[in-house]
Amino acid sequence: MSFFNKVFASVGIGAAKVDTKLEKDRVMPGEEVRGIVEIRGGNTEQNIDDIYLSLHTTYIKEADDKKYTATAQIDRFKLTQSFIIKENETKEIPFSFRLPLEMPLSMGRTKVWVSTGLDIKNAVDPSDKDYLTVVPNQLMHGVFNAISDLGFRLREAECEQAPRHLRRNMPFVQEFEFVPASGPFRGRLDELEVIFYPNSENEIELLMQVDRKARGLGGFLSEAMGMDETYVRMNIHASDLPSLKQSFQHMLERYC
Repeated sequence: MSFFNKVFASVGIGAAKVDTKLEKDRVMPGEEVRGIVEIRGGNTEQNIDDIYLSLHTTYIKEADDKKYTATAQIDRFKLTQSFIIKENETKEIPFSFRLPLEMPLSMGRTKVWVSTGLDIKNAVDPSDKDYLTVVPNQLMHGVFNAISDLGFRLREAECEQAPRHLRRNMPFVQEFEFVPASGPFRGRLDELEVIFYPNSENEIELLMQVDRKARGLGGFLSEAMGMDETYVRMNIHASDLPSLKQSFQHMLERYC
């Protein structure tokens, strides 16, 4: 019977199973994620060569003038050395890791998840998938509030493949597209696009594309030639938050 159990386990029948239990699934970039990986033995003992956690997200990639969804591995963590899980045995392995500051937010169609895998030689490797809800940290929240207070509405948030000059640690950037629904810039700007580049927990660099509203023949010609878009970089510190709305307003006024 043991021989047949080993054969079945090698194809995933009656084999060890893995289940990751997160302490919480709502986290901010830079925050520590904690939890427990539970391994339950199957119908026969198996040698576990490795346990790993990996962070993933999806982003839009373009090739041959076609867009498709690609998966990016953002980080990977090894939890243990090789060990044996016995028949019907249960092991719990605690873990903790820190989310990268560049972690995309769970906004729009962007999904973020943790994959847990057991590396078992000559067998189907069990895996588990747990979604995270990544929410803005204090600096990002301050930026969103300031832009909203100026009458802008978030129209779209998307992770897209980044050109080389915009890449840092990831093959993509998360772009937030705002439109002026009310306030002083309605009718003067078409849209405002924002990309976050965190430098630390207390400092973030913003790359913004200000798209001016076309006015008159000259305005439409500029828009047709792509000259209506202006790129602006700003460094935001935690100490800037109280005056952030005014800083954005003064900056945008220069490009209207």
